[in-house]
Amino acid sequence: MAFYVVYCARPEDWIPGLAYIPLAKITGICAFIGLLMSLGKTKRTVKDLPREAGYLLAMIGLLYVSALFSPIWKGGALARSIEFSKVYVAWVLTFLLVTEFWKLRRVIFIQACSVAVISVISVVKGRSHARLEGVLGGIYSNPNDLAFAIVLSIPFCIAFLLSSKGFLRKLGWIIGMLCMMVALFMTASRGGFVTLVVAMTVSLWHFGVRGKRFYLIFGTALIGSVLMIVAGGPLMQRFEAMSGDVSSKQESKAYQSYEQRKYLMEKSIEAIQRYPILGLGMRNFQEYSGEWLDVHMTYLQICVEGGIPVLILYLLFIRRPFVNLRELRKRAKKKKDIAPDIVLFAAALHSSFVGFIVGAMFAPEAYQFFPYFTVAYTACLMAIIRETSGEPVSSKSVLVRARPSEYSRGEIGQPVSTY
Repeated sequence: MAFYVVYCARPEDWIPGLAYIPLAKITGICAFIGLLMSLGKTKRTVKDLPREAGYLLAMIGLLYVSALFSPIWKGGALARSIEFSKVYVAWVLTFLLVTEFWKLRRVIFIQACSVAVISVISVVKGRSHARLEGVLGGIYSNPNDLAFAIVLSIPFCIAFLLSSKGFLRKLGWIIGMLCMMVALFMTASRGGFVTLVVAMTVSLWHFGVRGKRFYLIFGTALIGSVLMIVAGGPLMQRFEAMSGDVSSKQESKAYQSYEQRKYLMEKSIEAIQRYPILGLGMRNFQEYSGEWLDVHMTYLQICVEGGIPVLILYLLFIRRPFVNLRELRKRAKKKKDIAPDIVLFAAALHSSFVGFIVGAMFAPEAYQFFPYFTVAYTACLMAIIRETSGEPVSSKSVLVRARPSEYSRGEIGQPVSTY
């Protein structure tokens, strides 16, 4: 839990005094110790780990091999691979320990609430910053990364809004999402905006159309239009600059960015042709390109730095959430007494990950932890459903029988309004 708070909320960046304490390292070490101490003592065991855990471990292993044979900088690639390995510790711990639905809700709550708080802080501190660049450190220092984190978390906020009881809680989530939208527009991230459109379209299909909450569609359209008029100027300028017709310094910079990204994609394809098996080593494309920038496409990023085998494992890994959620939808159709909360958050997970799949074509997000967390959430959700119905975690074809007595907090959560 502490690891999730530190990674998602980055308190050391905005709470005075915490910058002198290496919170990330402390919580990372504690998580690793927790993993070692929990092996063989948890409700689930390592044998219950799903396929996606194997894909992720193999992917990390190949990144180590790629680093050792890197034609650019072996030491740097190895150090960055070690840093990235923390995601596997967090992933495995999440799967082993999140054994009830209320625990899964709590972990997702940490992510959603943290990103909402970060959005508020970024808007307040970044009023004079261009595109909210460098307002906070770490994963939120780049405006594109900040926009990506916001978009991936908004569907979770909608799920909490719909499942929360009480006016004040619902109002809090509405205000949080408004701040997240404002922060997103202030980043002026073109990829972030495209990802938002996709994620919100899927969310409105799940929550608005299928859930028969048509007021969400009207409200989203109205709020989105107002925010675009009020805060969307820089974003629209960056889109217009892609045509090459620039009339301001900001548009000129945006057009240069567009041309630069085209060059980086061409350069990455060239590198893949030269080093197709092991790639350049993690984060070494920046030096290879001569621009000291990442290629703005996740799939090219992972391929050029890890090689084609790593890309294949990555694609197999990110396919697993859709397999899990498809199985859940089949269960929901066959058994109408499945807990509404589960279906609600399954829809949020689907919306978030569809947004990621599309947004990954416009941003270098291969090593950000948020998508890996989402995959872990879907794996935990399916394991919880199987365990609730008394079936093995590794079962592949089962039906859910969620009895009313199982809707307690300790089992699969309190039921909410009908999905």
